[in-house]
Amino acid sequence: MKDVARLAGVSTSTVSHVINDNRFVSDGVRDKVLAAVEQLNYAPSALARSLKINQTRTIGMLITSSNNPFYAEVVHGVERSCYERGYSLILCNTEEDADRMSRSMETLLQKRVDGLLIMCTENNRPSRLALRRYPSLPIVMMDWTPFEDALDIIQDNSLLGGEMATRYLISRGYHKIACIAGPQDKTTARHRLEGYRLAMSRAGLVIPTGYEVFSDFEFGGGVAAMKQLLTLPEPPHAVFTGNDAVAVGVYQALFQAGLTVPADMAVVGYDDIELAKYLTPPLTTINQPKDSLGELAIDTLLYRLQHPETEPQVLVLTPELVERASVGRR
Repeated sequence: MKDVARLAGVSTSTVSHVINDNRFVSDGVRDKVLAAVEQLNYAPSALARSLKINQTRTIGMLITSSNNPFYAEVVHGVERSCYERGYSLILCNTEEDADRMSRSMETLLQKRVDGLLIMCTENNRPSRLALRRYPSLPIVMMDWTPFEDALDIIQDNSLLGGEMATRYLISRGYHKIACIAGPQDKTTARHRLEGYRLAMSRAGLVIPTGYEVFSDFEFGGGVAAMKQLLTLPEPPHAVFTGNDAVAVGVYQALFQAGLTVPADMAVVGYDDIELAKYLTPPLTTINQPKDSLGELAIDTLLYRLQHPETEPQVLVLTPELVERASVGRR
């Protein structure tokens, strides 16, 4: 800026007023400054500005790496919301590795992010020691476990979603309904399983031994879990899966076994990822509003930045059933 001022023959404050357009400068002086800016190929220092105003206009996000398209769709919603509000997003994948989690956390804090979004498992989250070093940093926990050090939490009502999915299968005449539950170190996976059990209990239906299978939230987990169910003496007629990625794996296992959806097996997923409507047949699923999740997370974080003394919030998104062709009638 001093070089620009020297070349234009003005003060550095005048250069600042022209660049930031925050005070009147005559057209003649403005033209001289802009000509000097162009000649010197000058660009304002975002770092210097952030130090001056104590804001970087960047948001950090820690997320568990996964092949599950759900996470990519959530990140897309977060990034778009950041862009629309004039912020940048720094994304770090944790790979379910504690050391990588700690390093990523330190990187984001050293980058002086204005706030932090966390979307990780209960068993893989930032250390309290790291967070306590930055007690004023706004944190929003997304989708999974309640987090003691988070100011605000955004959750999917997974208990209701699991109950809705199972109740829908029951309403279509299915009684032999299995559940491929996600990893039980995730609150959402536990709640979806509880919703399944609740709907079965309320309908007076017994859950046979072997009808609850535990898997990860990945495609391969769905293949393995469905193959396990097909080995039972009395295989189910329908299955509720912990998420859509598992449902995709279920489709593959059924195809390998020469079975079809929904004639041989009805399937209901969870999340409503983009791929769900392109499966054959299109997948009936529980819609978790991923765009709304990302947008609400950013708006909650920005509100916390502007109102740091407000009470912590727990915001719950309402799931919706999306009927497609993967469930028939019995």
